[in-house]
Amino acid sequence: MQVVCSGWRVVKTAGPSCESKITHQLVAFVHDHQGPTRMTARLACLAAILTLVLLFPAGAAAVPPNIVLIYADDLGYGDVGCYGATRVRTPNIDRLAREGLRLTDAHASASTCTPSRYALLTGEYAWRRKGTSVLPGDAALIIEPGRETLPAMLKRAGHATGIVGKWHLGLGAGSIDWNGAIKPGPLEIGFDESFIMAATGDRVPCVFIQGHHVAGLDPRDPIRISYGQPIGDEPTGAANPDRLKVKPSHDQTIVNGISRIGFMAGGKAARWVDEDMADVYTREAVAFIERHAAAPFFLEFATHDVHVPRVPHPRFAGTSGCGVRGDVIQELDWCVGQVLDTLDRLELADRTLVLFTSDNGPVVDDGYADGAVRDLGGHRPAGPLRGGKYSLFEGGTRVPFLVRWPGRVRPGVSNALVNQVDLLASLALLCGQTLRAGSAPDSFDVLPALLGDSRTGRDHSVHHSGRLALREGSWKYIPAGSGQAVLTNTATETGEAPVDQLYDLAQDLGETTNVAAQHPERVNAMAARLKSIRAAGRSRP
Repeated sequence: MQVVCSGWRVVKTAGPSCESKITHQLVAFVHDHQGPTRMTARLACLAAILTLVLLFPAGAAAVPPNIVLIYADDLGYGDVGCYGATRVRTPNIDRLAREGLRLTDAHASASTCTPSRYALLTGEYAWRRKGTSVLPGDAALIIEPGRETLPAMLKRAGHATGIVGKWHLGLGAGSIDWNGAIKPGPLEIGFDESFIMAATGDRVPCVFIQGHHVAGLDPRDPIRISYGQPIGDEPTGAANPDRLKVKPSHDQTIVNGISRIGFMAGGKAARWVDEDMADVYTREAVAFIERHAAAPFFLEFATHDVHVPRVPHPRFAGTSGCGVRGDVIQELDWCVGQVLDTLDRLELADRTLVLFTSDNGPVVDDGYADGAVRDLGGHRPAGPLRGGKYSLFEGGTRVPFLVRWPGRVRPGVSNALVNQVDLLASLALLCGQTLRAGSAPDSFDVLPALLGDSRTGRDHSVHHSGRLALREGSWKYIPAGSGQAVLTNTATETGEAPVDQLYDLAQDLGETTNVAAQHPERVNAMAARLKSIRAAGRSRP
């Protein structure tokens, strides 16, 4: 905002303590312009200016910043240095923490990828919608075009919007023709540009999709995909274990020496090389920033790392001393560094809000015998937390969450409770946008917490891992269930138990002591609240 009065101009920017700074400017101005007549007139004008400044909507930026969301995959609370890791080196992620705000009680909306990504983009808990669990690579789009989404809202606010990396929210409206226009997809729900994989690195199709088309596809070699019966004559891991460079439990079509989930034929010229994936995605992310440096932009950079298959580029292989999983964490850190360096090179850092987080907690053994468990060497992916990916315990959803905006977000640490589902409502406020009626039903405005202006976030948060759990302040309630206590394939503690569980995280962050029997009134109250949230269809005030 800019106001001019008798040759004196006040400019309100999005920097820290704008009102305080402008007040000091006004006092200095009055001091420098003594004299009865001039002072009276100018004081009246300056009082009007100060009123306008103070009435400017709280939280809204006069000029919306660029926004870069770096969304890691399967990165745990204890996987990076700024959250306590000592066996792996993450200097660029640690730089974000050093120069910004480190949130210690921030959560993905679910303990697996598809529901977390759905909630982040729509502002709605995924468990409210059928068909939002982990998707196969040929699933239809699960976000209906036309609804309010994070990129659509930011596009309305004037941002160029792009996504690079993992998608895993479905494509098309039914059976997909991978050789033609693949839509609806990211471009139909608010993104201007997209360069993505359809699902995950361990699922077919193993190709990149740019806009509506497979990148680099030779039309003479059409792609066919099946998640049922084998197709074509491509070798599979089950029948050809001697052709594999990574031993599997996923054992269907082999691509680049790695067997995948699902069957694929054709598209050989377009197939990715796993070792180059981080470089390809980072190059695309940097190029997007360069193309849109002159105007506000929003980039979701959704990395493949540290999801399986973990196949780092040779320059990272063996560098961590903590096995292949440690190597891809360091590869992820390099990706972050390239983005930060680009913002510095283009002199965009002070105008860019950078958010770094993960879609769910960590998993070590997840479909490939890559030695990750054997080579941990004392590294604790979830840090002090119990559980991980696929778990109702804190390790399933409590993830790293860093916020950097030089000159606006003061460096520090906050224990405010926030959830990734809150980004839609919070960034809408930041960018001066009003959400449509009925949209983002679970997205809370926690902008003051994200910007470090308040240490108070949500008063509660629903955690999702097949079933639901509830956080209320420092209390964690997990209803009684009948599922597996430990997943055999991943050795993950799920949080399932035949009795209600209640933990006071302020005293017992590792969820080791169930105090439900000592606090029956709290258990009953939290059970009733969880039931009410589920039935209400929304939780946002």
